[in-house]
Amino acid sequence: MTASQMAYGVPMISFAGDGFRVPNSVEFILDKKQHGFSDVHYEVSDVNKIIFLQADGSYMTHYRKIVMRNSAGFPILTIREKAITGQKWLVLGGESSERSQPLCTVQRSCFAPMKTRLDVFLPGKIDEDISEFQVVGSNHPSQSYRVYKGDTITVQVNHNSTRRSFCQGRKENFGVKVRSGVDYAFILALIITVLECFSEFRSLSS
Repeated sequence: MTASQMAYGVPMISFAGDGFRVPNSVEFILDKKQHGFSDVHYEVSDVNKIIFLQADGSYMTHYRKIVMRNSAGFPILTIREKAITGQKWLVLGGESSERSQPLCTVQRSCFAPMKTRLDVFLPGKIDEDISEFQVVGSNHPSQSYRVYKGDTITVQVNHNSTRRSFCQGRKENFGVKVRSGVDYAFILALIITVLECFSEFRSLSS
């Protein structure tokens, strides 16, 4: 791998587009708001409360689908449940349907079925044993996550707080530290996928 493909020892990752690849390490705040079993809203901002991304989804459809939009409201990625079991998800470009070519496939790891781990496969690599990326969660009550590319940690995610109220529903807050050269839209799509995939277990443990 050449120097242009590395940033401070971290592989350069461009997925949603070069415009989402951060030149320097940055810390984002991911807010999740869920109202009962119907709607979910995600908001990604920095420490200055500048909004970078928003994502909305509904649980009232046959398969869960979440559309991610940039700060201008333009749809950039769609996260869609492949099967009702929640074992496999698709990440597609724009506001796409399942018939579109997925940018990647995300599925619960068959190598660690009892752990919080997702394997990420790029097109044409779903039949291989080694995934391109892995999202691994700890079993500690702090519920932290890490995104790996090979043996390299590209992102660290920490679960900061959870709040509930009858009127406002469930609110959760996460700190997401993205290293330089990494596509933050892609990373946030993976984090949202793991939160949706394991949401039933999180509700039981929180």
